[in-house]
Amino acid sequence: MSMLGAKIRRVLVLIYGVFDSIPYVCLSNISTNVIMTQLLAFSNPTILGFELLFILKLLVTLYSAALFLQSGFDKAFDYSGNRAFINGMFQKTILKPLVPMLMPTITVLEVAAGLFSLAGAGAMLLSGQEQIAIIGLLLGAISILSLFFGQRLAKDYGGAGAITPYFIFFIGALVLFAL
Repeated sequence: MSMLGAKIRRVLVLIYGVFDSIPYVCLSNISTNVIMTQLLAFSNPTILGFELLFILKLLVTLYSAALFLQSGFDKAFDYSGNRAFINGMFQKTILKPLVPMLMPTITVLEVAAGLFSLAGAGAMLLSGQEQIAIIGLLLGAISILSLFFGQRLAKDYGGAGAITPYFIFFIGALVLFAL
């Protein structure tokens, strides 16, 4: 039995006393997945008829939609102001000549992340399909990674550090969908 399997067995014995009468030899043939499935079967909380995991997935998807729709549309509607800011940021970097291409690229990426996230939340509610939400979250992670890279190149270490929690959020959100 694996170390993880032994730890899970001890937890189950302590909490439920379920395996007290089952010899250790029998448990060594039970896979860790079977034991975990049995353990998780006891905890399936629902809120208003929805499983908690579904609610968490929906919340992170809606958060992504709000974040990137606002940010992307802000860049689109105040293009000249944001462009001036980006020009100043990359003034002394190797990316200076690419700013005319970078600005629309990050704008489209952010709007796409927001729209895919919003559509993904709708698809989750209407049909239970998660693929569109996952695409939105992936685009969001790529957007944050792109911004992080740009800020590091511009030596805006404080700004890069400030968006790191967003990247951690998106990785966590994608892990949530992998469960």
